[in-house]
Amino acid sequence: MPARKLKEFLEREHVPYTSIAHRETYTAQETAEAAHVPGYELAKTVMVELDGQMAMVVVPATQKIVLQDLRDLTGAARVRFASEDQFKSLFPDCEIGAMPPFGNLYGIEVFVSPGLAADEEIAFNAGTHTEVIKMAYADFEHLVHPKVVSCTT
Repeated sequence: MPARKLKEFLEREHVPYTSIAHRETYTAQETAEAAHVPGYELAKTVMVELDGQMAMVVVPATQKIVLQDLRDLTGAARVRFASEDQFKSLFPDCEIGAMPPFGNLYGIEVFVSPGLAADEEIAFNAGTHTEVIKMAYADFEHLVHPKVVSCTT
């Protein structure tokens, strides 16, 4: 079952989505394979710290974040990957590492890769390690208002 906060939000906003159950996975590439979603279409949510503030960077499962590029694009002086201990309490309704890219529901700024922004659909962890949600990217953009930044390899 998707994270309650996410499910209630999508239903309240009348946003159609598909829920895909899959075997338990812990990496984005494993999740893409288990959910039968191409890796370049599965969004992985990576938590970063920008000048002491948590932020989400949402990129295709096949890509890696370049912190220097993110630093240059955000103007932050200090950019680093956040540890699970730093962010796990921010997502009380999600399994650690399976949070959906809806930072707006948790008071967190969201950055998204241009590759994902160009797709018709976006797929992502639904708050668990056993479910993916697939929905129109246009709906995601309308609900989340992410900033599109190119910071991947």
